[in-house]
Amino acid sequence: MADGSDKSWILMVTAQSPTNIAVIKYWGKRDETLILPINDSISVTLDPDHLCTTTTVAVSPKFEKDQMWLNGKEISLAGGRFQSCLREIRSRGTDYEDQEKGISIKKQDWEKLNVHIASFNNFPTAAGLASSAAGFACLVYSLAKLMNVKEDQGQLSAIARQGSGSACRSLYGGFVKWAMGNDPNGSDSIAIQLATEAHWDELVIIIAVVSSRQKETSSTSGMRESVETSPLLHHRAKEVVPKCIVQMEEAIRNRDFPSFAKLACVDSNQFHACCLDTSPPIFYMNDTSHKIISCVEKWNRAEGTPQVAYTFDAGPNAVLIAKNRQVATLLLQKLLFYFPPASETDLSSYLIGDKSILKEAGIETMKDVEALPPPPEVKDNIPSKNAGDVSYFICTRPGRGPVVFSDEKALLHPETGLPK
Repeated sequence: MADGSDKSWILMVTAQSPTNIAVIKYWGKRDETLILPINDSISVTLDPDHLCTTTTVAVSPKFEKDQMWLNGKEISLAGGRFQSCLREIRSRGTDYEDQEKGISIKKQDWEKLNVHIASFNNFPTAAGLASSAAGFACLVYSLAKLMNVKEDQGQLSAIARQGSGSACRSLYGGFVKWAMGNDPNGSDSIAIQLATEAHWDELVIIIAVVSSRQKETSSTSGMRESVETSPLLHHRAKEVVPKCIVQMEEAIRNRDFPSFAKLACVDSNQFHACCLDTSPPIFYMNDTSHKIISCVEKWNRAEGTPQVAYTFDAGPNAVLIAKNRQVATLLLQKLLFYFPPASETDLSSYLIGDKSILKEAGIETMKDVEALPPPPEVKDNIPSKNAGDVSYFICTRPGRGPVVFSDEKALLHPETGLPK
């Protein structure tokens, strides 16, 4: 596997992958092992500067076993999903040679070399922010680069899908469709980019992180229970989603925000209705989630046309998509009126991501928050403020797909292959 007897070399790749938020949801599998969905889905990739996974993968003859560290803690690689992705990538590896470092790896050698993986999420894991989507997309993408895999992004997305279904959509930036496919082996269940992030770059996305705790019902078990017990889910997959997919593709193509917003809100509500239709019912949203929906619905009705779309994945966090920057500043003002910080906190830690929107909204101190007037659409019926109900906000936008970083950003030490 290397020229001469030197076994001390380490070959390493570091990559970054974004997360994504589905605006037409994936919920339910027709094949649990291959992770084949019961319907198509469409998502928006979020800017990796604000929400992403960074992963370093390395191989070396001196590694004694496969090992992985997530956010600094070692985790087991025994799970079938990790093994599926590793197996699929290893089988697709091609010859690699670096004469300067004395490394020569043949196609068949990839299965003999142990791998070290270090991964870091810059947002809460397992809290309904699609951390597994970014994580498995980054794992597959970085391993493919490491092992000189020649497949295109679409084919890689079919491998990422076997780690976490929605991970296939994080192999692309912008607006992405996951085609459910028909082939029993899953070969045509892949991600397809509908448009790049530049296609509709005026959109602004504000995420209200209602809870960063791990959710009670995982997406995996929740989906299984819905498929087994919810008649509404099967009606949705068969009758409703196929039409919505066509309409959402058209709305994205035409940058038609009213249609985009209506479809996204209705689909989100219907997805959570399917969760309630599950036996026993699954509650991913909470009172704060419902208050945010009410806030957006009242504003959209008062304006006569949608200003903001909301969508909730399998968790209580609200993803709010504003049609442009001006609307986003008004949205932020409303959100801070309804959900101010619980204490004299530093505003820069209460809104992360693109912080420039605070200044554009005229908010630089807590006094500015306290001086915010009630939104005009609530008129005399002003609701009470809900300090502390939101942990923090993230301001972001549609973003690019995965990229490779230089070795300086590696999470593993170049000499030992262990976490830095």
